[in-house]
Amino acid sequence: MIEFRSVSFHLDNGRRLIQDLNLTVLEGETLVLLGQSGSGKTTTLKLINRLLEPTSGEVLVKSCATTAWDPIRLRRGIGYVIQEIGLFPHFTVARNVGLVPALEGWEPERLRARVEELLLLVSLEPKEFGSRYPHELSGGQRQRVGVARALAADPPILLMDEPFGALDPVTRAELRREFQLLKQRLNKTIVFVTHEVREALALASRIALLDEGRLVGVYPPEEFVRARQPEIKAFLSAVDEWELDPIS
Repeated sequence: MIEFRSVSFHLDNGRRLIQDLNLTVLEGETLVLLGQSGSGKTTTLKLINRLLEPTSGEVLVKSCATTAWDPIRLRRGIGYVIQEIGLFPHFTVARNVGLVPALEGWEPERLRARVEELLLLVSLEPKEFGSRYPHELSGGQRQRVGVARALAADPPILLMDEPFGALDPVTRAELRREFQLLKQRLNKTIVFVTHEVREALALASRIALLDEGRLVGVYPPEEFVRARQPEIKAFLSAVDEWELDPIS
């Protein structure tokens, strides 16, 4: 579904954020990009939807290089959820959720039904929340709306950049549990960025650890905790054992 072929990305000043990245994201899996701040996680994510373009190498989405896609068409086919949510403050919840389908020219009745379906999917009652504005919602509710909006046009790919990072621990744990259930129903290819090992172990089909723009390794969660690379051992050493077991 997504493939990085010898991808590097440099800033104009020559600083390398991504170095010779080779990585394949399988259809239907949840690949977690794990790493410390500055490891290249968000840069990698933005290369997928062409918010950034590779300095060298190529990124393929559905077997086509991102640079060959029309960028608007590419982005409308990829759901994107960010930590800051990015809801339009002057749009109602319903209008925020239905934004991409509306731009795609969906008929009003189909659009209304889709918005209601998605709000129910993320545990927000349409009659109660559809007419509200973002400032009338809690942080967790706004994040749910952000997920619903990313899913509105039923994209096959979903990118999530630390979507729960700004939330309090209780809300974060609740949304993490809900997302585990949701992703089983969605059958999407998901790339999920986090710096938290516990979150990665709980949500991933596979975990890709990035370190200073380099890919250290890619493992299923149960193999990741036993991996022998020094970088992975160092990353795990910062996590107390109680955080790793049980994984939930």
